Amino acid sequence: MTERKPPGVSFETWIDRQIREAAERGEFDNLPGTGKPLPGEGKPHDEMWWIKQKMLEENLAFPLPGTLALRKEAEEAVAEAMGARTEAEARAIVDGMNDRIRESYARPLSGPPLFQPLIDVEKTVADWRALHPAEERPAPVPGPPRERRSLLPFFRRKRRG
Repeated sequence: MTERKPPGVSFETWIDRQIREAAERGEFDNLPGTGKPLPGEGKPHDEMWWIKQKMLEENLAFPLPGTLALRKEAEEAVAEAMGARTEAEARAIVDGMNDRIRESYARPLSGPPLFQPLIDVEKTVADWRALHPAEERPAPVPGPPRERRSLLPFFRRKRRG
């Protein structure tokens, strides 16, 4: 603990003297961050800087409102589709995201009123093809044969009327 300020001495003089004496004793030598710029220097003042810094340190995030979270999820789905291994996988990722977007049309989401359009599957797949030339694509693996459904039961129904 430091000594009390003597009466009759201004605070500025007393503080300056304490800083000078501490520097002479070497108490400011080898401090962490010596010679580095101050964080946030040159940026506008932000009253919440310490909260943002703490959240970055602890890898936390603000929960987004529903509409904004959906928009962010759609952007991430497109990025994920671009990194997919196969065209079918890219198409499945976009189709799954489009299903979630359609669900959001039926139920209101929290947050600002934003309309999230469906992702254009064909455009995304075309972009995927442009990123993955044919010679680099893995050979398609044939799946089980599709089951053919007969239209006969449809035509055998009795018509009313």
